[in-house]
Amino acid sequence: MANIDRWFLRIAVLYALVAMALGITMGISQDHSQMPTHAHLNLLGWVSMALYALVYRQWPAAGQTKLALIHFWVANAGALLLNAGVYALMAGNMALEPVAIVGSLVTILGMVIFAIIVWSKI
Repeated sequence: MANIDRWFLRIAVLYALVAMALGITMGISQDHSQMPTHAHLNLLGWVSMALYALVYRQWPAAGQTKLALIHFWVANAGALLLNAGVYALMAGNMALEPVAIVGSLVTILGMVIFAIIVWSKI
């Protein structure tokens, strides 16, 4: 995928903004029950996506594969599902625990795909 490093960085910035907004909301309301969601947004969204961007920028050949495009979508699907599930759980909606579980598994799949890319292209 052309410019996959830019797409990962752009989406990372969006995750960071959402995480910051959640952090500010928690601070204003003095309700910090969503701290796990805030942490997951920062680590899976901002940090992971930004690191993926840096790797793909440093080694452009790694980002020129169809597998890199799959990685982008799987990583983001996992991050979104996991964060939505954690948010629901922290809000007391235990019925949505499977969303967090599926999100976790999709997130690990994204890292496995990234590991394959790193080991085969870098």
